[in-house]
Amino acid sequence: MKKLFAIILFLGAFSVAQAQALPDVKIKNLDGQWVSTSVIKNEGKPMIISFWATWCKPCLRELHAYMDYYEEWQEETGVKLVAISIDDSRNSNKVGPMVIGEEWEYEVYIDENQDLKRNLGIVNVPHTFVLDGNGNVVWQHAGYNPGDEDYLAEIIRKVAAGEPLDSDNH
Repeated sequence: MKKLFAIILFLGAFSVAQAQALPDVKIKNLDGQWVSTSVIKNEGKPMIISFWATWCKPCLRELHAYMDYYEEWQEETGVKLVAISIDDSRNSNKVGPMVIGEEWEYEVYIDENQDLKRNLGIVNVPHTFVLDGNGNVVWQHAGYNPGDEDYLAEIIRKVAAGEPLDSDNH
């Protein structure tokens, strides 16, 4: 029974999302300036939006794993990865130095007030979304396990090719 529950829980972590646009809220860039989420674009190509926090070990493992494949994904699909920290005002000053220290090549923002997190119904981080070329959320995944990046690569390829995601793409 425990094994069945674990399988159901794992499969439930992935889901094809009903297409919705990214909510328009204010977030901070790494310079501390408030910007609208409407600046997050990728010229008609897919995007990955990864919610994370400096204190979240699975988030850091996930972003490290993505970094290993990011250049390849960009060349193959044109995807752009945007990492959005949910660190609050007490911890947000740690985000920039961490991004620099990790040498992440992602576009990074801070959802200091967690307005975007709330609008998207995120409960815990890491939480990853895939947006299609029109900026609509088409897939999401909560949590991280080693190997999830392989599944994400498959999703990105399908979205970049304009192929539909069905219920088989948990």
